[in-house]
Amino acid sequence: MGDKTTKHSPIHIMFFPFMGHGHMIPMVDMAKLFASKGVKTTILTTPLNAPFIFKTIETSKTNSNINIQTIKFPSVEAGLPDGCENFDSIPSPELVPVFFKSIELLQEGFEQQLSLQHPDCVVSDMFFTWTTVSSAKFDIPRIVFYGFSFFAMCAYECVRLYKPYENVSSDSESFVIPSLPGEIKMTRTQVADYLKVSVWLDSLTKFREVEEKSYGVVFNSFYELEKDYADYYRKVIGRRAWHIGPLSLCNIDKEQKKYRGKEASIDEHEWQNWLDRKEANSVVYVSFGTVVNFPDSHLKEIALGLEASGQPFIWVVKKSKNDGEEWLPEGFEKRIEGKGLIIRGWAPQVLILEHEAIGAFMTHCGWNSTLEGVAAGVPFITWPVSADQFYNERLVVDVLKTGVPVGVKRWCLFGDMDDSIKWGTVEKNVRKILAKDEEAEERRNNAKELSRLARKAVEEGGSSDLDLDAFIVEFGSLRG
Repeated sequence: MGDKTTKHSPIHIMFFPFMGHGHMIPMVDMAKLFASKGVKTTILTTPLNAPFIFKTIETSKTNSNINIQTIKFPSVEAGLPDGCENFDSIPSPELVPVFFKSIELLQEGFEQQLSLQHPDCVVSDMFFTWTTVSSAKFDIPRIVFYGFSFFAMCAYECVRLYKPYENVSSDSESFVIPSLPGEIKMTRTQVADYLKVSVWLDSLTKFREVEEKSYGVVFNSFYELEKDYADYYRKVIGRRAWHIGPLSLCNIDKEQKKYRGKEASIDEHEWQNWLDRKEANSVVYVSFGTVVNFPDSHLKEIALGLEASGQPFIWVVKKSKNDGEEWLPEGFEKRIEGKGLIIRGWAPQVLILEHEAIGAFMTHCGWNSTLEGVAAGVPFITWPVSADQFYNERLVVDVLKTGVPVGVKRWCLFGDMDDSIKWGTVEKNVRKILAKDEEAEERRNNAKELSRLARKAVEEGGSSDLDLDAFIVEFGSLRG
């Protein structure tokens, strides 16, 4: 992505990420990327999240252009446990609505910072809908960051507008999403559960309303990956949008990749040496992101399926040794010694995915993970749970043709998860994705080609690099 600075005097951008690692990581990468172009950047966060961000930018060569400012997060006044300043540390699902309500209390601190800093624009997370009003007070343009794909954004809008799920006679009957390019088929339970949850529907409507009032939207994506949907979003939905990803690729050296996210809970040499002893494209990497919490019964099915497949695997689970071992089949760890590696806690995902031994990625299809898998050139086993994940599954399986679905039928936000996936299905899909047949070979080739295009997009003169330059020039000209 180069270190060349813009020919214009540096503009100043303020980044305001939602306090959850899945939102903070790409936005901090974005700040690093803009800083590499000579842009003055400020990252706004809360005191307990600041050390994580500092650690992430410390290794960046452009950290002199990045400034971190904090605003107080009144967790106790909001009804949250003391020190609960990150979505990933919420102790129970009942507190999720409280957390979302509490972020409105950040408005005053945000406006004080706008008054002090007066940046040329604010890039704010989708959840901070009130930043549109705040930014307008100071006549500062607001850019929205959703952290979604163009595909998911277009699909959301088509489903919201045309309500195709109302025209099917059962939950299992599929429909084509109207107006969306590519004849994309889904079922009612994969898209409509969130539309029945009034809080979620209200949020979607609110996002849409404030997006219309915002200056534009920035995407962690690249044009070659989903060009039909980037065009649809700009021309049919009619939004001003820039694609500047994959953002993870702004981390060029090992140290930067290592410190994206929390401290790894495994020694680097341990997983590295383990993978070095495996054949190329033979290992399945299994991780379901920072938010998905599978019940023990799910984890058991995954364990049994991985074992039955006979394939080597790395499995990242959000369990510590203190959580007990009820989620594992008896004697499992002994039996898989040398064949499977379990990482409890946080793993350096980008580094692991880039290892040549990794042959597939079993994922919940969160957009960060999906794009990291695309950049690494690995095919997917898709296991969506909620949010935009079922849409991303369709992109990976039907459009990009780099994945096989486990067959999850039902969208679910918290609890009451779709428990239809048994160990036999896990085994079958692991064998399928790593097979040596023509179909599997085609998926691997598609994945490798997308990785090549991703890397080309962020190089000087690539599609994402050009959009980034265009963004900088536009805001440089706006300041008059």
